[in-house]
Parts: sequence; structure tokens; C-alpha cells
Amino acid sequence: MALTHANHGQLIDLKPLADGSTDSPSTSLIKTDQLQLLHVVLHAGQRLPEHKVAGELSLQCLAGRVRLIMPGTELPLAAGQLTVLRGGEPHAVLAEQDSCLLLTLILRH
Repeated sequence: MALTHANHGQLIDLKPLADGSTDSPSTSLIKTDQLQLLHVVLHAGQRLPEHKVAGELSLQCLAGRVRLIMPGTELPLAAGQLTVLRGGEPHAVLAEQDSCLLLTLILRH
């Protein structure tokens, strides 16, 4: 079954995503030819292993606290904070608390 994504110009309410509830699964909110927004849910202690994506990305912490791990550095992200990474930059994410994130990917074809 294909995911239902929001359309251009359609409102996406982030408040329920930032309520700190980690009961809902991670999901793709919208995907266009050049952009994808994902709601990522991580439980305390859960880790996304090191990976990289072709395009730039932003990672915004909506609730909880995570640690962004990159070669040679670690960056804590708490609710209300965001960062931007270059395309191709290796990174991993470790949830220090139950957390909800908004991940924005710039897609390269």
C-alpha cells in the first residue's frame, strides 16, 4: 500500500507531532520531486546507524533530546533546536530521551 503524502499548498499540523508522544510510527509527510519531509520517532536509547544522503538535510527536534553523531564531533539537539548538514556527510542519531524529529531532505536525482 502506497503512503499518502500531503500535497503542495496543503496544511500539515506539526503540533500533534511535537506533543512528545512516541506512540505513532515514523512517517513521510510529503514528498515532491525535490523535497521530502519525514516525522521520525525514536525511543530513548534507539539509534539510527551511521548513514549519509546525497542532498542537504535539516533535522529539527520537535520533542525530547537526541545526539547527532558525525565523524569527529557530536551535537546535542533538544526540543526547539535544528541543524543543517551537507549532502554526503556521514551521521548517526542516538535518542537520549523519547524523541520526535522533523527531517527535511533535499532530493537529488
